Amino acid sequence: MRISALAPVGAALALCAGSITIPSAHAQLSPNATVYASGLAGPRGLKFGSDGYLYVAEAGFGGTNSTAGLCTQVIPPIGPYTGANTARISKIDKAGHVSTVASGFPSSQSSDATKDTSGVADLAFLDGELYAVLAGGGCSHGSASIPNGIVRVNTRTGTWQIIANLSEFLETHPVLYPNPPDFEPDGTFYSLIAHDGALYTVEPNHGQIISITPWGQMSQVIDVSKAEGHIVPTAIAEKGGNFYVGNLNTFPINPTASKILTLSARPDDSHVPGLDTEDWHQFRVAGSRAGFATVVSVQFGPDRLLYALELSPAAGYPTPGLGKVVRLKADGEIEDVATGLSVPTAMTFGPDGKLYVSNFGAAPAGAGQILRITLP
Repeated sequence: MRISALAPVGAALALCAGSITIPSAHAQLSPNATVYASGLAGPRGLKFGSDGYLYVAEAGFGGTNSTAGLCTQVIPPIGPYTGANTARISKIDKAGHVSTVASGFPSSQSSDATKDTSGVADLAFLDGELYAVLAGGGCSHGSASIPNGIVRVNTRTGTWQIIANLSEFLETHPVLYPNPPDFEPDGTFYSLIAHDGALYTVEPNHGQIISITPWGQMSQVIDVSKAEGHIVPTAIAEKGGNFYVGNLNTFPINPTASKILTLSARPDDSHVPGLDTEDWHQFRVAGSRAGFATVVSVQFGPDRLLYALELSPAAGYPTPGLGKVVRLKADGEIEDVATGLSVPTAMTFGPDGKLYVSNFGAAPAGAGQILRITLP
């Protein structure tokens, strides 16, 4: 099963981006969820800046540029992709007004009926600077000049520069158990966080987590495929020096098959002299909590509880209106926080203690929303 920078595609997104119906008056949303902003083109990861604005990664509109014949392509019916530089980063003020921060990022579009798009996947602030991870770049995505990578963005001028070539890293650092039936040469990067002076991004299709320094040095944190098989890791959060990683899992959906992995740093003496360094990673799987479904974001709330965003937690394939936010209570119970979401893709807590969610993230460009959710 394949995942794009926004959500599952193929048969799954045929139910989403290809034929999605926007609920009138947003009647399906639970009462604690309201629309904060709308009109976005595939909203994905989102983070608040110190200036109080909410910054949002957008997948864009795809395009018609093709690289067929120039490099290995994603196999039909999903590939070959076409693309153009139509993805962007937006910011939203307290009144819900949307403006562009930076644009001209690669946006790829699948060949099948879903026209699934990938562009800017997620954002993170590190030492006061804005960084983004790209998922719509690379030759296999129809972009001959811009790879998937980490970019540093000047929020004042809108200019940006690539500091790390993730497409190249994937080629030179293959995972133990790739997924050949829907293999993406340039990857489908999904989440990005900043922690302890570095950036960390999750790649779902290959199944690995990569760290990147502000000067562009890259290293593999863990090969998730080696530890867990092809579970499609998507989301990452940090607490107490541990990482917490959620996974989408494969389709058809098993409503309780997704889990949250706890990744703990290996002790300093675990790197045995003579061990092949390519087989050693900075973190190991220290535990997991099952019972989730189609996890696309994990966050720790102001109440210190773990929250998970579920794309569509019902048996079968993703269905608009079934998405929800859940939280893991101290007693181990998983309870609903907000329901009625339609193919949501990311979430973040705001300085006001409310939860902000990218809704209709896997829907036609222009249908995207940001929801504001009050915790019950």
